Amino acid sequence: MKGMLGSIGLSLLLTATAAFAHHGWSEYDSSESLTLNGTIEESGYSHPHGFVRLKTADKTWTVVLAPPSRMENRGLSREMLSVGNTATVVGYQNRTNPEELRAERITIGTKTTELR
Repeated sequence: MKGMLGSIGLSLLLTATAAFAHHGWSEYDSSESLTLNGTIEESGYSHPHGFVRLKTADKTWTVVLAPPSRMENRGLSREMLSVGNTATVVGYQNRTNPEELRAERITIGTKTTELR
């Protein structure tokens, strides 16, 4: 019985830790926002978060978006994230991965979508 309770406790702890790490966003520097303009080279519209690979003048960024259900509810469709579309993204750079940005908002064409 002790072994089973210990296993359950460890499982709950690991689940809580993973959830906190995922939703804490502490790996992003929220003290200064960046604005990126570029062309979408790749996109994903899946859980837990959508993403785009955005080619800017200097480099290609991995931009972490919101969950697909939130994007859809706010009017950002999968089709809007098509390869070749231009986008402007405002967000926060990852502290340890300088090529990753957590998006707060994205503009494609004349449509701006708040993601957080």
